[in-house]
Amino acid sequence: MAGRRRWSTEEILDAAAELLRTSDPDSFSVRKLAAALGTDSSSLYRHFRSKTELLRAVADRILLTAMDGYRPEGDWRQRVTALALRVREAFGQQPQLASVWGRHASSGTGSRLVMEEALQALRASGLPDEEIPARYHRFAVLVSALIASEAGVDTVTPEEREQGLELFRVAVLGADPERFPALAHFARDIRPLVVDRRAAFEEILAAQLDGIEAAVRTSLPLGPGAPADGGL
Repeated sequence: MAGRRRWSTEEILDAAAELLRTSDPDSFSVRKLAAALGTDSSSLYRHFRSKTELLRAVADRILLTAMDGYRPEGDWRQRVTALALRVREAFGQQPQLASVWGRHASSGTGSRLVMEEALQALRASGLPDEEIPARYHRFAVLVSALIASEAGVDTVTPEEREQGLELFRVAVLGADPERFPALAHFARDIRPLVVDRRAAFEEILAAQLDGIEAAVRTSLPLGPGAPADGGL
């Protein structure tokens, strides 16, 4: 009688990613993954100690994909922007996995590569070292939140999307001007969340980077001979 096939770690991650792409991530379980592979859960726990560890590994592979072939180019601001857009694009290809990343994070090589590049770029900005961890945290929270939000839109069916757009039109264009005067005033110019998402992503990120540039300017030492009180 032939022995049960031994699945490699990469094969397990491939199957988990496919299962997550085609089903609700909240319903994902090691038992369902084992059934898809034709094995039992105990064989998978030899590779991953828990469901959370498995999900973190799946998310980390998306980050590895994002960093594949990446080469830092330009100044610090261009590097941070390029990094954020690469991560956004990688999860845009597999939006079901964005919520997994947002919920379970990652601690693998992909995560470390993203963190290393972001931190190096922030150091190149001229920020004092003591300010960089907090600035990195704000950047990470912003990017992960924006990507998770976009992914939620990408995972709906065309029918659900059209229903959502219709509800948006009713809610906005049909707003009572006496009760919602500002909404009625701007109704024809307000766009649904599904419109121009990349532009919105870049503008929000740019605002974050503007704040870093402002912080760098205020932290620069005074030039030679400049009065400490600014001449006042």
